[in-house]
This record gives sequence, C-alpha cells and structure tokens, in this order.
Amino acid sequence: MSMFRAMDTSASALTVNRLRLDTISANVANANTTRARMVNGVWEPYRRKIVEVSPQYNQSFDNLLEAAIGNVSGRVEQGVRATAIKEDTTAFKRVYDPEHPDADAEGYVLLPNVDMMKEMVDMISASRSYEANVTVLNAGKSMMMKAFEINGR
Repeated sequence: MSMFRAMDTSASALTVNRLRLDTISANVANANTTRARMVNGVWEPYRRKIVEVSPQYNQSFDNLLEAAIGNVSGRVEQGVRATAIKEDTTAFKRVYDPEHPDADAEGYVLLPNVDMMKEMVDMISASRSYEANVTVLNAGKSMMMKAFEINGR
C-alpha cells in the first residue's frame, strides 16, 4: 500500500465525517421545528437525517491487474464515501400542548423525531473518528518528511 493511498483513505474519511457533523448540527438546529414541509396539505415536523456510509472501491488499472493476476482477491477497498442522506422513519413525538399554534383538535403537537442523546453520541463518534484520521494524516506526513530527510543525506 503506497503512502499516498493511505492518505487518500484518511482524506475520504475526513470528508465523510465532516458531512456527518454537518448533518448532526442540522438535526440539533431543527429539534423543535414543527413546520418543516407540507405533506398532503398538512405541515409535518422536521424529520431527523442520517448519513449512509459505504466502502469506496478503487477500480484503477493497477488494482484490476493485481486482481486478475491473483495478488488481490476481488475488489480493493480504499476509503469510504457517503452514499445517501436518508430520513429517519421513526415516529414523531406527540406532546400535549393545547396552547401551541400547531396543536391538533385534541391539543397534541407533533414534534421532530430528533433525540438529543442520539445526536450527542453520533457527534462524539464522528468527531473522534475525524480526530483519528487527522492523526493518521499527520503520521503519514511525518513519515514522508523523514523519508525525504534520509534520501537527502
């Protein structure tokens, strides 16, 4: 595995984790939004978003040749990519608040399906993953600099 391939792998993870953090911040910002979109003539609350992540496959000529020779079995994984931003299909929270402008005839309001505990856990996970990949990039950069120093002597 070349040094640049390792850096590309970490860079792809940084991009995905930044998207995860952006999505989490949108979820937190809309945790109380009761009018996000119109569905069948009725306002629906904000629906929590989730980033779907999958392995990224590198189908370069070198990798295909190695796979054909038998040095590599099947596809060669290299990094990750965001494949979709999906909506969480869990039910909305139903809260009794007859004073709320969006309350129904019985006094209940539908609130977004955003759970702040889930968002905090996801945020910590994404930020730690981001930090780990920054560490990998810095280690790779340091190794390359040392290799240049050795080569320059």
